Amino acid sequence: MQSFDRIYATAAKRHGGAAALEKLLSTPKSKAALRKIGDDRYLAGMTKSVFMAGFSWKVIERKWPNFETAFLDFAPRRVAFMPDEALDALLRDKGIVRNGPKIRATRDNARFIVDLAEEHGSAAGFFADWPADDHIGLLALLKKRASRMGGTSAQYFLRFIGKDSFVLSASVVAALKAQGVVDKDPTSKRDLRAVQDAFNAWSAESGRPITQVSQVLARSTDG
Repeated sequence: MQSFDRIYATAAKRHGGAAALEKLLSTPKSKAALRKIGDDRYLAGMTKSVFMAGFSWKVIERKWPNFETAFLDFAPRRVAFMPDEALDALLRDKGIVRNGPKIRATRDNARFIVDLAEEHGSAAGFFADWPADDHIGLLALLKKRASRMGGTSAQYFLRFIGKDSFVLSASVVAALKAQGVVDKDPTSKRDLRAVQDAFNAWSAESGRPITQVSQVLARSTDG
């Protein structure tokens, strides 16, 4: 496994130098900023990631105002108690993507958000306090307790909401393979632990959040 400095140098060379590379990197939100986000926006973020999976992101973005209306502005308790008849009606709503399992997942995830609020004071507080050096633990929890939050859906949700996180995109996985961290797509607990350990090491070495480590890795390879 190379040092982060060498990986960064490779990425910078491929993207026009360090200054150009820095413009491509994002900074995750602070814990305080994550706490200020309403629980409705966490539910909205989960829903957007679920509907984007396997579908055109541009279409979802274009239709998104209709999603906000259809799902009651994503107020968690209101959505959690939407009756089956209301969900069935959404299957006839041309303003959104009419996918039954994903529509039902929104109600399931509203109930999950409500549960988090009851357990931790707010879902925002729960997400804010989860440590970045155990990102795989958060992904495992989302996969187990939320709906349709496996694969990269949970990863993109956390990245879009501003949580310090990595995304195991094809390019990041290719970089991890090139660095000898894994030899196949990381899905097992052992491989995911190896990935987390590598990100933690690079983050400690560079002083950068794992979000930026992930983004630099993605730009260091042709994967």
